[in-house]
Amino acid sequence: MRMRRLPSAGFAFAVALFAAQAVLGTAPARAEDLSGTLKKIKETGAISLGFRDSSIPFSYLDDNQKPIGYAMDICYSIVEAVKKELKLDQLAVELVPVSSSTRIPLLANGTIDLECGSTTNNRNGRDRSLSATPTSSPRRGSFRRKRTSSTGSRTSVASRWSATSGTSNIRQLIETNAARNLDINVIHAKDHAEAFLMVENDRAVAFVMDDILLAAFAVGSKNPDAYAISSDAFSKPEPCGIMLRRDDPAFKKVVDDATAALYQSADGPKLYEKWFMQKIPPKGLNLNVPMGAELRHEFAKPSDSSDPDAYKVM
Repeated sequence: MRMRRLPSAGFAFAVALFAAQAVLGTAPARAEDLSGTLKKIKETGAISLGFRDSSIPFSYLDDNQKPIGYAMDICYSIVEAVKKELKLDQLAVELVPVSSSTRIPLLANGTIDLECGSTTNNRNGRDRSLSATPTSSPRRGSFRRKRTSSTGSRTSVASRWSATSGTSNIRQLIETNAARNLDINVIHAKDHAEAFLMVENDRAVAFVMDDILLAAFAVGSKNPDAYAISSDAFSKPEPCGIMLRRDDPAFKKVVDDATAALYQSADGPKLYEKWFMQKIPPKGLNLNVPMGAELRHEFAKPSDSSDPDAYKVM
């Protein structure tokens, strides 16, 4: 087979041009020079985002069944950074629905590249297979009940409590139930909407979930004033972020740089304000959850630590 050769002058010019591009940081990103997720995205021309259908305001469906939310906006910022890193004119975005039970397997097997939801970055086995961006919000596990229900404190109630399968919240509920002999009947719901509906329909006395998600479901219910949230938390504030596969340092650097730049810019607080302090679609609800001291500190100094104690504000 004949190999086509560049004329010597042309070859010398091409080498000089490529060297100049490398110095200026404009050399094209070639798939063969990449690895992991960046290589996959370069070769396919697409990035896959996992979204949730009812994790308001992080990731949920609007009236047109389009995924929207705080986490989705963060993920789209990452998409633009990846597109710029790979010097692509176009980058297709594939949206894949995930649940609490499927999100981790679909990320691990490569079906999705980023999980844009409300997943906590914890040290309970999850962080051994996955990695996370710098924290987008710290959240506490708590429970919500009807004001007419008599649950007492979490340490003295024997009743039916709902929690979503595959979440850290259901693990916390099961562990607390066993450690304190509470005799709680833990009901495994397939998703957050079903878990809250159980309380709404009196099939469960309380719904255990992160405080912000609990606030979202109550505000969006038929009678928001009918529900009370416990001040007795099941956990320390846990960091929440965008999930990605572990052991992919090149992709993680792009993702971390993109999220850190967003949080430290004026757009970071504005994004939080948009989803937590203003009316959001499709019903025009306002969660009215101000940014806490932990998140203000995190936005100033982004961190992907999974240790809740790392987010204490002195």
